[in-house]
Amino acid sequence: MADPDGGSVAVSAALVVFGATGDLAHRKLYPALASLAGRHQLPRKLAIVGIARTEMNDDDFRDEVFKAVVAAGKDPAEQQAFENRDIIFRYVAGSFDDEDTYARLADVLNECDERHAISANRLYYLATVPQMFVRVAQGLGKVGLAGEREGAFSRIIIEKPFGHDLESARELNAQLHEVFDEHQIYRIDHYLAKETVQNILALRFANAIFEPLWNRRYVDHVQITVAEQLGVEHRGTFYEHAGALRDIVQNHVLQVLALTAMEPPASFEADPIRDEKVKALRSIRPFDPDHMEERVVRGQYTAGIVDGMEVPAYRDEEGVSPSSKTETFLALELDIDNWRWAGVPIYIRTGKRLPKRMTEVVLRYKQVPFLPLPSTALDSVEPNEMVMRIQPDEGIELSFAAKVPGSPFRVRTQQLSFSYSRSFAERAPEAYERVLFDALLGDPTLFIREDEVEQAWRIVQPLIDAFREGRVPLSFYPAGTWGPSEADHLLAGDDTWRNP
Repeated sequence: MADPDGGSVAVSAALVVFGATGDLAHRKLYPALASLAGRHQLPRKLAIVGIARTEMNDDDFRDEVFKAVVAAGKDPAEQQAFENRDIIFRYVAGSFDDEDTYARLADVLNECDERHAISANRLYYLATVPQMFVRVAQGLGKVGLAGEREGAFSRIIIEKPFGHDLESARELNAQLHEVFDEHQIYRIDHYLAKETVQNILALRFANAIFEPLWNRRYVDHVQITVAEQLGVEHRGTFYEHAGALRDIVQNHVLQVLALTAMEPPASFEADPIRDEKVKALRSIRPFDPDHMEERVVRGQYTAGIVDGMEVPAYRDEEGVSPSSKTETFLALELDIDNWRWAGVPIYIRTGKRLPKRMTEVVLRYKQVPFLPLPSTALDSVEPNEMVMRIQPDEGIELSFAAKVPGSPFRVRTQQLSFSYSRSFAERAPEAYERVLFDALLGDPTLFIREDEVEQAWRIVQPLIDAFREGRVPLSFYPAGTWGPSEADHLLAGDDTWRNP
């Protein structure tokens, strides 16, 4: 796995941004480049080539990139470092459907190679709508920009979603492979670029005290929660076709689950890590269509109060059908059929308009087999928990029982807490900084491989079919609550969701 504070990227490269005038490029990519400049992690010779419909010249494009960095509120030192770099800015105005756009791009890149010694290293970033992924790849292939010259690389970065079901994902992969080899394709799930997600690997495999307890002998169940306070904002039209299942569960949640459940890799190189993630995903038991309602809860938010403000119902949001059946909340029970996790329920929960924004993984341990204390000695003793907080307060929390000072003998649950922000002076790179750095370096560890994509879709495809056929009812919950009450009944026995 690449170390953003250690490894070095190519000496020279051209970064080609398709959708160069769009929101993603302005909010994420250009500010990330400035941060990399401040860390001295950009190629010594770098050309940034923008492609979009908007008419502008090279100087206009350079000014727009610098303005985006300022608007993002980047550190002044990073802004200065970026502006002081001798970066070549080029711009190609044109449609992604027009073959002439790619011919002119080829001319620009060849000129960069000849005049600025870029050395034919190309990184194509598709900051476009998914419908353009294949069209752009094919356009690059037709003018000879997809192939790799000896000693140079040609890589393509693709944002999610990778298809909308199993069949479309397979088709997308097949069409991309007509132009690019698998080692050239870098599929992003920005959750994997979060420091705390990566720290799951360090926590498990670099500490002798945790890994022995990471199995069915000690863990009662696992909870993964991805909660958002926001609604769909201005993405109602998109969300109507995605829902919580496609937007969060199929990608973010299953990737976090794979890291949590995987076996130790043979090494920390890309393929051994991704091999173990795929094995974990393949071990997830398929959903039984006859018992879907027992393991799946769908919900949709109604009007309510979040952070003291009244918010509308999902069906009243912009771009949403007044009779929408799209889920904004989803809770699932999964089972993993292997020696490590057999019999340990995995509970997943995600939703919009919940009381708090947070992403966390909870390992709840089994109760001690015998407690030799009278009930009067117990103030509030809960099962031990390990909580990995992925956002917003990144860190790890471990709960344990301790004696209350004084007499008589009383025991109470306490917490040990580790916080990234309080423990490290170093600023963790943001997700898109890590994505760009690793892609320039050629490290695919934090990117999604073809078989990972298809296996994730294979897991959720029965749910897609059941939702479409109306076999899982839709419940409702007021905005500002933790979802429909049916989700509480999903957990076995006296177990409850961890609601901070």
